[in-house]
Amino acid sequence: MTTLLTNSINPLEAVNPTNSNSIGLNGSVMTCASIDGLEEIKNLDVELAIWRRALPPQFQKWLDDLDPSQLPNLRILVHPTELRCAIISCFDDSGMASGEMRNFLINDIEELVRTYARIAKTRRVDVRLERINHNACWKFHRDFIRTRLLTTYRGPSTEWVHPQYAAEALCHQKSFKGPTKDLALFDVAIFKGSGAGSGHGIVHRSPPIEGTGCSRLLLVLNEESITSPAQSCEIVETESN
Repeated sequence: MTTLLTNSINPLEAVNPTNSNSIGLNGSVMTCASIDGLEEIKNLDVELAIWRRALPPQFQKWLDDLDPSQLPNLRILVHPTELRCAIISCFDDSGMASGEMRNFLINDIEELVRTYARIAKTRRVDVRLERINHNACWKFHRDFIRTRLLTTYRGPSTEWVHPQYAAEALCHQKSFKGPTKDLALFDVAIFKGSGAGSGHGIVHRSPPIEGTGCSRLLLVLNEESITSPAQSCEIVETESN
């Protein structure tokens, strides 16, 4: 179980829904019940690592009750030790009020950035926290990167296709009738892309939400690249997953 401390006397905790550290492997897709299991993405045979987790219901309610205008929309390139200072400034600018729940969100992002930096062996992490109210990147696709971490804090989560159906999904797109999988809310997934060299990468897409009135809050972590922003906070419009 991963404990994320806040200033509360009774800290909020990230709940392990299975109360286990077990790892399951289905072909090239691995699921785990602890953050340490995400290290399995370094295995050449693993294309997708998913940490199944649940966060406290009071945290989910706080996020769901926020006006969409208060959801941050930011992209920063940071060393993990510099994340907190940068993200607090961005949260202030978005109008997200400070408090225990905001601290919990910051702590969670901070832990995921540290974990991803260690797994990807990258000194700085390209962090996107996106407010999405449209279909974003609705096409099935593979990312042209080595790895990418995704977790959804609010709204529908990323859809993905098991490798055996990947070619069909890429070919038929909206008319694809084969099985798709959805990450659950708060699941943390590290996807391999076509740049990993281990296989073809996992085919996935953003859930279609345009016209539903829904607003997603999505965290995307990438290795530093030529497309990364300067090491500062900026508001961006980017394709999502």
